Amino acid sequence: MHSFYLAPTSSGTGLTSVCLGLVRALDQLGVRVAFFKPIAQIYGTDTGPGRSNTLIQETVGLQPAPSISLSYAQHKVASGGLDDLMEEVISNFQASAGDADVMVVEGLVPRPNEDYIVRLNTRIAATLGSDVILVAAKKHYSSAQLNERINITASIFGGLNNPRLLGCILNKVGAPPKGSHRVRADDAADDWEVAEQNIEFVKRKLPIFNHQDFRCLGIIHWNPAFIAPRTLDVAKHLNARVLHAGNIVQRRVSSVVLCARTVANIVYALKPGTLIVTPGDRADIMLAASQASLNGVPLAGVLFTGDMVPDERVMTLCRSAINTGLPILSSELDSLATVQLLDNMSEEVPAEDVQRMLEVMDEVAHSLDTQWLADRASLPQDVRMSPPAFRHYLVRQAQSLSKRIVLPEGDEPRTLQAAIICHSRGIARCVLLGKPETIHSVAEVNGLQIPDGLEILDPENIRKSYVQPMVALREHKGLSQPQAEVQLEDSVVLGTMMLAVGEVDGLVSGAMHTTGNTIRPALQLIKARTESSIVSSIFFMLMPDQVLVYGDCAVNPNPTAEQLAEIAIQSAESAKAFGIDPKVAMISYSTGSSGKGSDVDKVRQATEIAQAKRPDMIIDGPLQYDAAAIASVAASKAPGSPVAGKATVFVFPDLNTGNTTYKAVQRSANVLSIGPVLQGLKKPVNDLSRGALVDDIVYTIALTAIQAEQAAKLNYY
Repeated sequence: MHSFYLAPTSSGTGLTSVCLGLVRALDQLGVRVAFFKPIAQIYGTDTGPGRSNTLIQETVGLQPAPSISLSYAQHKVASGGLDDLMEEVISNFQASAGDADVMVVEGLVPRPNEDYIVRLNTRIAATLGSDVILVAAKKHYSSAQLNERINITASIFGGLNNPRLLGCILNKVGAPPKGSHRVRADDAADDWEVAEQNIEFVKRKLPIFNHQDFRCLGIIHWNPAFIAPRTLDVAKHLNARVLHAGNIVQRRVSSVVLCARTVANIVYALKPGTLIVTPGDRADIMLAASQASLNGVPLAGVLFTGDMVPDERVMTLCRSAINTGLPILSSELDSLATVQLLDNMSEEVPAEDVQRMLEVMDEVAHSLDTQWLADRASLPQDVRMSPPAFRHYLVRQAQSLSKRIVLPEGDEPRTLQAAIICHSRGIARCVLLGKPETIHSVAEVNGLQIPDGLEILDPENIRKSYVQPMVALREHKGLSQPQAEVQLEDSVVLGTMMLAVGEVDGLVSGAMHTTGNTIRPALQLIKARTESSIVSSIFFMLMPDQVLVYGDCAVNPNPTAEQLAEIAIQSAESAKAFGIDPKVAMISYSTGSSGKGSDVDKVRQATEIAQAKRPDMIIDGPLQYDAAAIASVAASKAPGSPVAGKATVFVFPDLNTGNTTYKAVQRSANVLSIGPVLQGLKKPVNDLSRGALVDDIVYTIALTAIQAEQAAKLNYY
């Protein structure tokens, strides 16, 4: 699914109106469109679940997933749980998507002294892999100031050269400064209020739109009718007492007039949509408003101030006028305070004002370059799997499979905690190997509660049943029964035998054992798939904006060209199995034909072998790492490569290069890595780093469950 993430350059840009207008525009083109508001921001008298979701339901009929509350998001950011928050965003995004082709995502509006909101906007957009569209409003800014504000916001999202940053929509073009119809001296030269604001005008005033890759995607002109609140909204804003409702829901306030002069001097104000604000003891003003109403003028209402109302006899005299639908309100504040409070009233469309939003949506839809956006959504895009999306994918897939995964290091605290998490979240049915009393003691010391149903097996009680099966598997190597009994005292070997005979679906170990301790029994007892010439490994590197695959960084010290080609194919298949679009870069110290020597020749030969074996895969090499990873470098070093600058799978020429690179990236960039994940075995066995965190183990268990399902479907065993 293609998604557009709309982010404002400041507050007061009309973000919700633009988002809903874009939904309307795409819908009118016949595009199947959905809407998503990741995090709710509550304004004014709103109580939740947020205006955006309510308005999209009432106007278009879409049913997006509930938005996460801002207070909850704040807590997650403050407590270091940003990654967990992003997984929740992904889950809600998918729940909102349905069968839509395009998703419109409404970002957060920046607020003073809340810098984390900018961080959330960029992180959510990257997590969802969305195209970014900025929304700006002229407001009180000069052209130079508006241009600079758009430029600053663009830089936050990676700058004008970021291919995901499409451009900006200009809203409220031609609006007068808030609270005044006068043009300030420093704005006079801009002439925004009187000029024809077409694209040529905008480009002259805002040079940022002269950049070839940053478009003006819409010019939405100011329309005072679109900010006219209902009289009901005014009453709520002022907390005013409603003396007579009349047509309080239907009538709108287009202007506010404070009437403190004689009737003759306020006749000009008695026009449709005017809210008359007057002290409560001004019976003459009430009589004048009544006469206007009887003459067919639909005033927005009369608002008495000072907590006073005209004499009851006056109100009785005005009854016929009031019965035409004239709303009558009363405020405890004095006239000046009332008008000042009205001047600060939000121009945002309330959640209940569906009619106003429908009109705004139609105007916005008419003003956008919708066809270009629809064409953009239909173009093939490089799909980047973000780390939160990857983790969410692992958990959701594993939860649907209910695989049984054995953990030989059952009394290791991190492994025990990971097993508890997997059990409680339904990620896998974990089997802990170890003395039950020892495991319960470890749980007590670490403040863990072992849930009912989490399986614990004492190796002493089950070891003998695997002696004969192991002898049968290794009799060609001369394994005797006493030797098998000795080897099965190793819990990793025991767990591997459970996997070999089909009692569990996968194995995860390595928190206390070396990679060799985990892999060696698998090579001896599980063995490689028939079509695999080699068992290799990959790491999933959870970079800030996407997940990359590194192989082989753990198993094969110096593979031949044929083995390197097999590693490339296995790594591409593994990437695809976990939702990553594989673009395979064969890494070397030289790019293309520029380098000579046996090492680069091996990579070149491996590339040719892999391309010949799997012409359906996108594989290229030799490529230097920077040429494979960075678009600007690729443009000069490998301009014709289908992989350079956008590689997702990096295949290193030997173990020395691969392991060094993965460790350097992991530690220097503080990147989470999952692996080594073994590939080429008949059944999944996966190793852990001895410094693995609890989350690392949880995701490795989930990954192993998915591999088990794939092995079963393809009948590897």
